[in-house]
Amino acid sequence: MLTTLAKLLKVLNSETDPAQIGLAFSFAMLSGFLPFFSPVNLIVLLLVLLIRMNLSAYLLGMGFFAGLAYLLEPLFSRIGLALLTATPLEGLWTAMYNSTIWRIQQFNNTAVMGGFAFAILFFVPLFLLSNALIRQYREHVLRWVRKTRLMQMIMASKFYGIYEKVSGWSGGAA
Repeated sequence: MLTTLAKLLKVLNSETDPAQIGLAFSFAMLSGFLPFFSPVNLIVLLLVLLIRMNLSAYLLGMGFFAGLAYLLEPLFSRIGLALLTATPLEGLWTAMYNSTIWRIQQFNNTAVMGGFAFAILFFVPLFLLSNALIRQYREHVLRWVRKTRLMQMIMASKFYGIYEKVSGWSGGAA
């Protein structure tokens, strides 16, 4: 738990552009809300490796969003059921299911369809929100936190030692 938190802090405190971290979180949401071994996840992983983004943020975010998907599964099932039973889309779903490549995607599963639709709908808002939050964190919170008495105590703790080991910083401020 401490190591994961230290890795998250390393990503947030790094010199990486906040847009790269935000994009990684958005792709992690898409991957986390879908079954792990789906063809869509392979395409997302290929994009993650081709586009310049923070791989650590993607992996941490994917674990977080996979756990969140477990909690949101009833919502995803309702969204998927609404989409799959919508009369105007019936022909599209029938055509997709009759094609082998689309059948492999498992979009006929209500939870998969709902998770995919939810992730697509919130991809850009998550990117914009995480980008803004990371910038605000670095601009205001990080500067203030470094000056607090609590941070001085943390810097002397085992947690900070783990953080230094993970981040590669030795003896300097994060």
